[in-house]
Amino acid sequence: MERRGSRSNGMLPLLALHAASEYYRLERKPPVTAALIAANSLVYLRPAFLEPILPSIHDVWFNPHLILKNNDLKRFFLSPFYHVGESHLVYNMLSLLWKGIKLESSMDSTEFASMVAVLLGMSQGITLMLSKALLVLFDYEKAYYSEYAVGFSGVIFAMKVVLNNQSGNYSYVHGIPMPSRYAAWAELVLIQMLVPGVSFIGHLGGILAGLLYLRLRGAYSGSDPLTLVIRGVTDVLKLPMRFLRRVFPFRRRQVSGRGPVGGRRRGIAVTDWRCNACTYENSGWLDACEMCNTNRNDTGSGNTMALRPLPHYSRDLTLEELRQLRLERFGR
Repeated sequence: MERRGSRSNGMLPLLALHAASEYYRLERKPPVTAALIAANSLVYLRPAFLEPILPSIHDVWFNPHLILKNNDLKRFFLSPFYHVGESHLVYNMLSLLWKGIKLESSMDSTEFASMVAVLLGMSQGITLMLSKALLVLFDYEKAYYSEYAVGFSGVIFAMKVVLNNQSGNYSYVHGIPMPSRYAAWAELVLIQMLVPGVSFIGHLGGILAGLLYLRLRGAYSGSDPLTLVIRGVTDVLKLPMRFLRRVFPFRRRQVSGRGPVGGRRRGIAVTDWRCNACTYENSGWLDACEMCNTNRNDTGSGNTMALRPLPHYSRDLTLEELRQLRLERFGR
């Protein structure tokens, strides 16, 4: 979270470029992480089609006094998705990108979405209770109970705790190795020293939410109810796509020397065949081996070829000899 601050410009293209490059390199694209980054970015950019439905940032500041006084759930749930400037947004989203990819890749996307929702609610709730406790016990109102804050960093700190729990004995905090159990606490202190304007109690609430989540998760076996609900909703949303796939079946085309290019010809079933001389697998449409030019029907006993005979060691060809035969045949 970050309290009221100034805006910076020109960093959103950097976020978009970095996120695109990271997703391009991934074999499995984490959809929930991408959706979270897109949601935070759209809320900040406020495009014209969202302007009528998005409340102003002044209506969603996380303020413990106003939330408890007016039972304002809008401030409670929406404040994490708002940011006060581009630097605030980009820093949080880059951190979310790295942590989200790591966590979502280690679990099912539905379970990850459930975890983020739980961490969001828990981090906001703990921050609210801490602020109220400081007011009641120490009459400490100005710094925390009346503080205005927004940002996704409380949830990110909670995710950091969960990630550090999976990363082994040691983690890195800004390039400094330290025991994983202390990494989030060290970053809490370091960020507060380097960026005094951030919400200390919001970040602290995120760390405590992560620890509480791990404790509850360890005591409960099986999928939590929220995960089951999210999985049920996603299954319902996938029904139209499953129906379309059954009505219009789609086959991927093979682009390889080991099979037919473009799939099967209509009405004709073709299977690959293996050369008896060099054991290379060829397309069913070829009558001679693509590697050594042996006829398809040759049993290998005579080692006859369509264009030239194989030498006597055709049954024990080395990789280099096979390469030379291929080069001679195709003239390259």
